[in-house]
Amino acid sequence: MRLVQYYLDRIAAHRHLNAFIEVFTEESLRKAADIDESVRLGKKLGSLAGLVIGIKDLICYKDHRVSAASRMLENFISLYSATAVERLLAEDAIIIGRLNCDEFAMGSSTENSVYGRVINALNADRVPGGSSGGSAVAVQAGLCMASLGTDTGGSVRQPADFCGIIGLKPTYGRVSRSGLIAYASSFDQIGIFGRNIDYVGGILGVIAGEDELDSTATPIQVADYQSVKDNLNHYRIASLQDALLHEGLDLEIKDKFDMLFSRLHAAGHLVETVDFEYMEYLAPAYYILTTAEASSNLARYDGLKYGYCSENPNSELIDLYRVNRSQGFGREVKRRIMLGTFVLSAGYYEAYYSRAQKVRRLVADKTDEIFSKYDYIIMPNSPTTAFRVGEKIKDPVSMYLADIYTVFANLAGIPAISIPLFTHSDGMPFGAQVMGKKFDEAGLLQVSRYLMDFYHEMS
Repeated sequence: MRLVQYYLDRIAAHRHLNAFIEVFTEESLRKAADIDESVRLGKKLGSLAGLVIGIKDLICYKDHRVSAASRMLENFISLYSATAVERLLAEDAIIIGRLNCDEFAMGSSTENSVYGRVINALNADRVPGGSSGGSAVAVQAGLCMASLGTDTGGSVRQPADFCGIIGLKPTYGRVSRSGLIAYASSFDQIGIFGRNIDYVGGILGVIAGEDELDSTATPIQVADYQSVKDNLNHYRIASLQDALLHEGLDLEIKDKFDMLFSRLHAAGHLVETVDFEYMEYLAPAYYILTTAEASSNLARYDGLKYGYCSENPNSELIDLYRVNRSQGFGREVKRRIMLGTFVLSAGYYEAYYSRAQKVRRLVADKTDEIFSKYDYIIMPNSPTTAFRVGEKIKDPVSMYLADIYTVFANLAGIPAISIPLFTHSDGMPFGAQVMGKKFDEAGLLQVSRYLMDFYHEMS
């Protein structure tokens, strides 16, 4: 109980960071007291007993508000819990609150929330990344032990990179999406933030696995992610030449990766440069496909069945829809809905959506080819460290291109993790993004642990 009170005090002291939208004070203290009593009575506890965790405001928790950081769902109370939440609670984790994010997970800076922007605890003038900025800052600032976010195109890895913590995006289908408010259904995946690999692995082991409520959740066996060893003495690592030679990449970030690869090679690992000719097509294909899916998924929010309804509705039904959606959605969400509707329209479907699907297939095939020769791909998460507040918010193309390195894993459906390794001369942290074969989260966590130890010993 004292542990929960400690985090509640820290949340109160760091309210200015705006990481939490709502704190479950009485509920979390009550759960902690129950765990203390079970310990006193010698009862068996779950594997996550006492783990204090926050959840992104996109993940449903029965009888609690969930709003996707949007006016559209501002006072909506969930009728059920996400499968991931149910599994956490079953193992005696303590959910301490819901965390701020970009509206409907659409953004890379957490500046698109109806509740206001989230502040990077390391530098208030820099963004924390997005869309899971609140989840990242909550762990970064020590407001909880771990948190859940979502990753559609980098929304766990990029904020983890900007905040100097660990962020894991599992393979698509590794974790059930039941109870996750959809942005782009064929890309969305619940991910995990933490400060050490064991926490991340322990949580993944609990929330992963098949689910009858989600047909895309795989029946592939869940490993013991905390204790598994991959037994590899030497890793075969691919470095994508087109990523490190990209003109938008900060030169200091490039130099740090060159140094890392050089020292891994000197330590006996195979590190080779690989051509990846689809790099320039990743962001365009990703944004065509995800906005198309968003256009479809968000069509249900009309303000009549549920969601925001104008206080002064027009008597005409079509006008009522227009007013509800115009007032209920923020600027970025409306932009993506319109983009998605455009690429799905009769005159442009073949020119945009169909071609983007073909690029996705080519990316997946090329990725399989790379993993037939190598164990892991290592590359940056972002071309720069955390950018300044307001720097990209009025330039959506610049904001979208900032995701060039993270959307790769979502297009290919592979697991990826950001691990904190480096510090830039501007004082901000940045990490390495490690990607592995589908459903090999066990190996990915193991190599991440090795790389963190290796770099720290090297430093």
